[in-house]
This record gives sequence, structure tokens and C-alpha cells, in this order.
Amino acid sequence: MAEKTDVNAKWDACLDLSVRRVVYSSLAGAFGGLLLFRSPVSRWASVAFGAGVGIGSSYTDCSRIFQGSPAKMECPKKTSSAHKELTPLNTPSVPASQVC
Repeated sequence: MAEKTDVNAKWDACLDLSVRRVVYSSLAGAFGGLLLFRSPVSRWASVAFGAGVGIGSSYTDCSRIFQGSPAKMECPKKTSSAHKELTPLNTPSVPASQVC
């Protein structure tokens, strides 16, 4: 029963975070649209952009709450000879551990 309660608490925290971020970023977009744009279409676009920023940031934080990440990009496997072949002559050599 404790695991189910923990999942419910995570969902509650995620929904609360999502609603707050979407509302606050939409309001910020609306305020920015009022200050910067004259056309109503541009104002609505800034509200939509703000809502998108809120959705994206809440998705990222909710995925961290549930012990995962949204997307992990892995470095391609390279050999040292392939790295030296692709490196231009005038650029300093960067160790493979610092590339990704």
C-alpha cells in the first residue's frame, strides 16, 4: 500500500507543478504580448509560446520526479583514429572524454 501512496503523491506533485507552470508562463506570455505586439494574432502566439514553455519545463521536472529523464542522448562510439581523421588541422585536439 505504501508504494501506491507514493505514486499518488508523485502524480499530485506533478499535476500541481504542471498546472502552475502552464498558467504562470501563459500569463507571462500574455503580458509580454501586450507590451511587445499590437496585433491580436501575435499576442495569442505569445500566450501559446508561454504555454509551450510551461508544458516543456513541467514535463522535464515531472520525469525527474518519476526517477527518469525525458530523453538521454548518448555519444556515438568513436575510435581514436576516426577522431583524428575528422579533426581539422588548425583546431586543438580535444580528449574524447570531453566531447560529449
